[in-house]
Amino acid sequence: MEHYKMDQSRVSSASEMLNKVPEVTLYFWIIKIMATTVGETAADLLAVRMNMGLTVTSVVMSVLFAVVLVFQLRARRYVPTLYWLTVVLISIVGTLVSDNLVDGFGISLVTTSIAFSIFLAIVFAAWYSVEKTLSIHTIVTSRRERFYWLAILFTFAMGTSVGDLLAESIDLGYLQAAIVFALSIAAVGALYYGLRLNAVFCFWVAYILTRPLGASIGDWLAKPVIADGLGLGTVTTSVMFLAVILAVVLYLTVSKADRIAPSAVE
Repeated sequence: MEHYKMDQSRVSSASEMLNKVPEVTLYFWIIKIMATTVGETAADLLAVRMNMGLTVTSVVMSVLFAVVLVFQLRARRYVPTLYWLTVVLISIVGTLVSDNLVDGFGISLVTTSIAFSIFLAIVFAAWYSVEKTLSIHTIVTSRRERFYWLAILFTFAMGTSVGDLLAESIDLGYLQAAIVFALSIAAVGALYYGLRLNAVFCFWVAYILTRPLGASIGDWLAKPVIADGLGLGTVTTSVMFLAVILAVVLYLTVSKADRIAPSAVE
């Protein structure tokens, strides 16, 4: 019996060490939405404002993301600065993937929105088929983490297309689109807290919706007034949100307020 308890203790310790994602707290959603906003504004800043162009920007940011992702995958536990840097970069890359298809190849936003939705559904189906769970509380193996980041990449690409579709193609407007997505997230929260809908399902639906929400907020803040924006510009918006992200991440690094408890991993 003692040997069994010791083995169980080792398993719990290993699981806690290997879990690679933060707990879903208010801090999580704040950083996530701001990271998606930065993904939208930073991509525009690099490609348009700094005149790097979509192709060069996509190559540079994809290489940088790949390097950071390698460090993230090689890490043995959740590291706030590394994890959220990966999220910010994948947000930028996801935005650029969508923008390249739409602006570079002339594919419609309807087509890219549907295509990314299908790809994301395939990733979730494959992930669940192999692992029998989509819970972020159990990202304790390399295979699960690869599924996790692949799903996130498609949520960002799809969110960019869907956000632009509502705000631009349907001409809803950036602020109005942001309100629609915010109300949709609130509805998901009501279903979870009110009707106790499946937590994993609600998490991923809300996670997906935060991408177009952040993209719409970013465009609304950065675009000129004549284009239905506030006119803050991509530089101001990106720096402002990056500063808040950095401050919250530093707080989490010190406080450890977003660590997943061993019992949750088990």
